[in-house]
Amino acid sequence: MDLSYTPDEIAFRDEVRAFFRDNVPAELAEKMRLHKTFTKAEMERWHAILNARGWLAVAWPPEFGGPGWTAVQRHIFDEEMNRAHAPRVVPFGVNMLAPVLMKFGSKAQQDYY
Repeated sequence: MDLSYTPDEIAFRDEVRAFFRDNVPAELAEKMRLHKTFTKAEMERWHAILNARGWLAVAWPPEFGGPGWTAVQRHIFDEEMNRAHAPRVVPFGVNMLAPVLMKFGSKAQQDYY
């Protein structure tokens, strides 16, 4: 089994790496590196940066506003996020509540939330 990244995956990794290099606020990276606690405002700031790029909800399908990435792309994103000492996404709404609404919510609920 060959676990090497394909040329497209390497290009994706380079794109993600450049994004983190250029967009992770230094003070947040330093807090992350030192395992400090983030304020609500700091997390909202980071989420806004990711959301502006379309990368806040990386596991979401495109029909719900996600990028539609493969599992390998999500893995690369996580690797690069860790490499850059970028804060993690607060998981409750994005990774826990949203998938339930996508699967079981009515169209009205999905549109509203």
